Amino acid sequence: MEYRYIGTSGLRVTPICLGTMTFGRMSTKKQSFEIMDKAYDRGINFFDNAEMYPVPPTANTIGLSEEIMGEWMKGKSRESIIVATKVAGAANGRFPAPVRHQLTAIDRFHIERGIEGSLRRLKTDYIDLYQIHWPDTVIPLEESMEAMDRLVQNGKVRYIGTSNDSAYGLTKANEISKYKNLARFQSIQNNFSLNEPRFFDELAHVCRKEKISLLPFSPLAGGVLTGKYQNGIIPKGSRFEEYSALNLPRLNAMKNRFISKKTLSATERYIQIAADHGMSITTLSAAWSKHWDFVASTIIGARTAQQLDDSLKALDITLSDEIIEDCAQVQKEIMYPMG
Repeated sequence: MEYRYIGTSGLRVTPICLGTMTFGRMSTKKQSFEIMDKAYDRGINFFDNAEMYPVPPTANTIGLSEEIMGEWMKGKSRESIIVATKVAGAANGRFPAPVRHQLTAIDRFHIERGIEGSLRRLKTDYIDLYQIHWPDTVIPLEESMEAMDRLVQNGKVRYIGTSNDSAYGLTKANEISKYKNLARFQSIQNNFSLNEPRFFDELAHVCRKEKISLLPFSPLAGGVLTGKYQNGIIPKGSRFEEYSALNLPRLNAMKNRFISKKTLSATERYIQIAADHGMSITTLSAAWSKHWDFVASTIIGARTAQQLDDSLKALDITLSDEIIEDCAQVQKEIMYPMG
């Protein structure tokens, strides 16, 4: 098994990480245990969670994914698992998360409440990587970084990271940490896939220069890069079928961003590239996402253990220059499929 370090931390992780956002909603507890067992038995040592999982989050389901993972970990050596989780982002950001009465902020109070809840649900006394789920546009970043540093100093957290952040936000946070001698972000968890390559524009440069690792989420572009949404099909039981049924503005906007004429056209091209090289598009997509030097571990998810198979095959694949160039050509001809 290949291992990589996250940033300049001591976190030595597998190049594929198991995401848990389906646990407790799209996946039953039994299915979730089967998914985690399969990944763990294959050698995966890195598991990503969040206090507001499963998604889409509701007041009745928040914390279930952590609870399920915590119960599963009771039968495992804690030191064999690198646990990542997240404090809910600010209510002034992407959306008001159904956590702490939708009044979340990235301040000392919410960060401390968030970590105590996660530790309790995960049944552990420390988190290996604690991440801000998305930034706060009101609280001064100095206050947020000092609050996160306090968790490290108190031994509740080993290292910290950010998510859904910008080049400006990551760079400013890094500079604050340098000048105030605080724990710094070792990672950034952003959307990055064949259909969403925007990370290359600025953030990849920041990560390379500052030795901060990307932990890509949605390497399969919400399932679009499995090919199952081609030809206008919305499969029964799929994420975007559920989002359609819920008919909420934020989820509808997400569906329309992930499934469009451009994303489906690009996906058709990737299906052919994968076939030409004897692999599924799922394997190609996961292998492409973990290919880059600024990536420590790419986060895959599943609703059933069987769905992991093609993604896990990417562990044994190093993409050739020819395949990388073929994919780059699609991205030149169909620029920014997800907008």
